[in-house]
Amino acid sequence: MKIDILSLFPEMFDGVLGSSILKKAEEKGIARYNVINFRDYSDNKHNTVDDYPYGGGAGMVLKPQPIFDAVEDLLQNNRGKKPRIILLCPQGETYSQKKAEELSKEDHLVFICGHYEGYDERIREHLITDEISIGDYVLTGGELGAMVVIDSIVRLLPGVLGNEASPVTDSFSTGLLEHPQYTRPANFRGMKVPDVLLSGNHELIRKWRDKESLYRTYRRRKDLLRHYPLTDQQKTWLKEWEEGRS
Repeated sequence: MKIDILSLFPEMFDGVLGSSILKKAEEKGIARYNVINFRDYSDNKHNTVDDYPYGGGAGMVLKPQPIFDAVEDLLQNNRGKKPRIILLCPQGETYSQKKAEELSKEDHLVFICGHYEGYDERIREHLITDEISIGDYVLTGGELGAMVVIDSIVRLLPGVLGNEASPVTDSFSTGLLEHPQYTRPANFRGMKVPDVLLSGNHELIRKWRDKESLYRTYRRRKDLLRHYPLTDQQKTWLKEWEEGRS
């Protein structure tokens, strides 16, 4: 996957893209990153990329020219299909694991990280394919949001994680939160690992994990169960818990 990032502060990405899983993905040739300072595409002698909004108001707005020119330059030699061009914006679609899985199937992604008060509306209307928000709050720029989204996508690419089952069983990938995890020692300061995990009985362990995953979701994120296709067994477990709470 090729990932292009347009930012006024490209140095912010050095540590993130050069560390951990994202770095390994690039070393394996699975992902390729290219961070561009779109100020370099400004067409005026002062290299400005923002201006006052028409009609007045607080703050500055990013001009369309530098961003359009930067993206068009990226796509000049692009022989494949048009990439997904993603705008990081608090007005965008709330990001989810489902969206990460969708984007992980693409060959080329372009992220646009804004700053200041906002974007010229023509960028939204005529350039981008997706608007993404990582939550209902406002950051000083789109860089941190882009890092979050890129990390969540790259880890899903085949061959990136050592255990191919890891992304499949993550919280939200199954529709439920992940079950509790334990490692050695089996008894730490009197706090013991559940006996079923030490039993060696894989069917009992699977059932325990399914039940705990459902129970954790029920307690912490009940909203996720609203449209989840519950099995008869899961319905029985939920009924037992609800009766036990009454």
